[in-house]
Amino acid sequence: MTESEAVHVAYSRLWDVYFFVIAAANVAAVLASGATAGRELIAVAAITTMIVVHAVIGWRAVRGPDGPLSITVLAGQVALFLVAASAVPVASWLLFAMIPLTFQLASVRLAICTVVLVTMVPTIVDLISGEGDPKRDLVISVISAASGIWLGLWIIRVIQQSTERANLIAELEATRAQVARLFHEAGVTAERTRLAGEIHDTLAQGFTSIITLIQASDPELRDERLALAVRTAKENLAESRAIVAALSPSALASGLLDSVRRQASRFTEETGVPAGFRVTGDPRDLPTPVEVVLLRATQEALTNVRRHAHANEVAVLLAYSAVSVRLVVRDDGCGFDPAGTDGFGLPGMCQRAEQVGGTLTIRSDPDTGTTVELEVPS
Repeated sequence: MTESEAVHVAYSRLWDVYFFVIAAANVAAVLASGATAGRELIAVAAITTMIVVHAVIGWRAVRGPDGPLSITVLAGQVALFLVAASAVPVASWLLFAMIPLTFQLASVRLAICTVVLVTMVPTIVDLISGEGDPKRDLVISVISAASGIWLGLWIIRVIQQSTERANLIAELEATRAQVARLFHEAGVTAERTRLAGEIHDTLAQGFTSIITLIQASDPELRDERLALAVRTAKENLAESRAIVAALSPSALASGLLDSVRRQASRFTEETGVPAGFRVTGDPRDLPTPVEVVLLRATQEALTNVRRHAHANEVAVLLAYSAVSVRLVVRDDGCGFDPAGTDGFGLPGMCQRAEQVGGTLTIRSDPDTGTTVELEVPS
């Protein structure tokens, strides 16, 4: 149930109680009016029927949208009111319940016309019966119609204000939640930036220094142990750079396509293994969280190829469709068992995919290599 519907139901319940109290009071007034037994019986029967109609279906019509049921209920209640007021004039005090009920069951224009009609009933009864004071009752009817219309419009305005207030509160709560999320994301970004700086200033520079010192002592790397140390240091330097790139908030500064293309080019430069990059479909801007997930998946997949696959060739594909974007990283390496892997790489990719409603599929075979496929809605 929406906030608007909740407010409407709350007010309707109060008017239900109000209607029953006014109707019951009118029954008592009719019985004490001193009219003939037959007229009292007709008026009491009409008012009692109004109470039953409202208790059975009237309250449903009030809570539902304007339609045939509302108009039918309103027409029936007006007819019963006319019968009661015609039989015993004191029953016209039921106007105090009829006017609010009219504005709940009908559109504003129809409600105003109906209020004018029902407030004229005492004057019409005087003219038909020849009893009473038609001029006095006409003045009372005009005052009743004016005050009734004002009351109905005021009630509508109060409900509208309450609905607007409820909607405003809901918007404020949503905004507060969004601000909290943005603060959280800003904190995460700041921490990732700090970690990237720490890794760059320590590990990356340390590996660079190791490579420089070893090559200075043996430029030709004749000693196999020194050559192995240089290769290991270069691999770890590449790993640290990949980690820095993954943590850096500026990784997507030039857009997703360029960022993924640069990852493939960097992979080729660092490993010597050709990494082709291809795009299909119509590229378009994606929400930042989606682009981050796609870029991180690219980085993680290429890192796994560098570390484990021993591949001769790698292909990276970004495929845009009308409802999704698909990233495919395929290599012709030695393959592995996805179910038997340890570490944080693949589980991290799965978690990121779930955060944006995506699906991650990994197929690997020693003969054909490994295919990592990530599809996210867009």
